[in-house]
Amino acid sequence: CETCSKEEAKYRCPRCMKYSCSLLCVKKHKLALSCNGVRDKTAFISVNEFTDLNLLSDYRFLEDVGRTADAAARHPTMHSPTTKKLLYCLRNRARKCNIDLRTLPVGFTKRRENTTTFNCMEKKFYWHLKLLFPHCHAEYTLKGVPDDKTLADILKPYIDPVESDPVFCQRLRIYTMSPQSDVQILMKIENRKQNSIRYNELDASRSLLDNLKGKIIIEYPTLFVVLKTLKKDMVILGQDGNEPADNSDSESSSLSSVEEGEIRDS
Repeated sequence: CETCSKEEAKYRCPRCMKYSCSLLCVKKHKLALSCNGVRDKTAFISVNEFTDLNLLSDYRFLEDVGRTADAAARHPTMHSPTTKKLLYCLRNRARKCNIDLRTLPVGFTKRRENTTTFNCMEKKFYWHLKLLFPHCHAEYTLKGVPDDKTLADILKPYIDPVESDPVFCQRLRIYTMSPQSDVQILMKIENRKQNSIRYNELDASRSLLDNLKGKIIIEYPTLFVVLKTLKKDMVILGQDGNEPADNSDSESSSLSSVEEGEIRDS
């Protein structure tokens, strides 16, 4: 058992492949590693390790994708002229701001929950925004965030030592106690291969709109707030010594990991 190191292992987690001896140790390992115990159907598998079971799993996954896409295509709102016009206008406005905004089919979780709008009078986006604090396993959703608001102001109620909300401050204590210079704001680069995940580092002093320019956004932005001293396995593009600091090569992949996750959710 990789949890208690005492008893003989009886179970193996489908998600992280950790061995456990009992239900108690299974629960402990899930809590310690934030593991949900569900096998990742899109995890990268090398050719040497690929078996007939993996092939069967991929086949079933593609069948699920086909059923989900077919159900979305049959959804009544999918053919609504008003819905199509609003989405077209939203993508067109984003394109004028040098933002590649992509929307998912009706029925996907991110499509249903997205509340991003564009105010024609103010000529301003009001974004649906998700903030992830991985070191505290915390996630917050913001609605109607103006595009001219700086990232520092957006994060102020969460991690500012003085102005943060007491409830958020308590849960995000590791962030509020760390120096602000140690905080990094990252956004995952979409449309990359599953085994080649990279992140762009954003500038907290600049507006949300400035940070989103030149990037691919699937429905709405998701920002990862991390600490430099604690972040692991989050490679920032341009800082790994092998790739340039732009996302021009990110167009080559088929489905992004976000889309794959949404398909599983649906």
